[in-house]
Amino acid sequence: MKSEQLVAELKKRLSSQNFEWKFDKKADRVRLEHAELKKGMDISLPEILSKYEQKQDAAIDEVVYTIQETFRAMEVEQQEGFSSDSVILPVIRSTSFPKASKAGSPFIVKSHTAETAIYYALDQGKTYRLIDESMLSILGKSEDEITEAALFNARKLPTDVKVDEVAGNKYYFLNINDGYDASRILNSAFLKEMSSRIEGHMTVSVPHQDVLIIGDIQNDTGYDVLAQMTMHFFTVGHVPITSLSFLYNEGELEPIFIMAKNRVAEKGEKKK
Repeated sequence: MKSEQLVAELKKRLSSQNFEWKFDKKADRVRLEHAELKKGMDISLPEILSKYEQKQDAAIDEVVYTIQETFRAMEVEQQEGFSSDSVILPVIRSTSFPKASKAGSPFIVKSHTAETAIYYALDQGKTYRLIDESMLSILGKSEDEITEAALFNARKLPTDVKVDEVAGNKYYFLNINDGYDASRILNSAFLKEMSSRIEGHMTVSVPHQDVLIIGDIQNDTGYDVLAQMTMHFFTVGHVPITSLSFLYNEGELEPIFIMAKNRVAEKGEKKK
């Protein structure tokens, strides 16, 4: 599938929506403007095409869903505004993620590791809105209150995991798919509890926002499997974060680079 075909397919599936389409061939992206809301969103096409090669129609289903829910959230926001009672939660993003909204207002961002940063979101049911500085007065909260509320709410999220075993190594998957799976990496009590189950080295991975993987690595093969696993999830994830994993040691996360069949080759700067 080519970019032109993808745009045509999206137009077909969203034909009932009141959108104005602007296809920029040079930038390989399309912009949707909602005629009634007077708001829009940009969609980069190469990422979708890459996922289409692996997931076929499921990749298009995902982007259609995202478009519909994004504009639905915009509509709710325009009609009802923000509520100070809305649930605020943290979301994990890569350090290369934009630091400001398209309107130019800086997002509320806190450092996390050398690979990840913490953003904050106003939960709106099936979607959420990243909180920027322009929203603080509307929400009636300071930055400190936003971060405190988010971490408090993150600790209340369910932490059910499924386990898989490969060559004597165990991998625990948290994939509730509520938009905040990776955010569980901020739940220190959960990580500490998981560490009590670990017999080898404990690793934590957040390749994309909808999965968190905890590894109980007991041999060299375990690292090779982990590297392949995180790269796969990173590639197919709707919101990729990092293909690197972290070693967990007494509450600290240490980014590691794994060379295939060569164990842990390089360690990053240790940060909490």
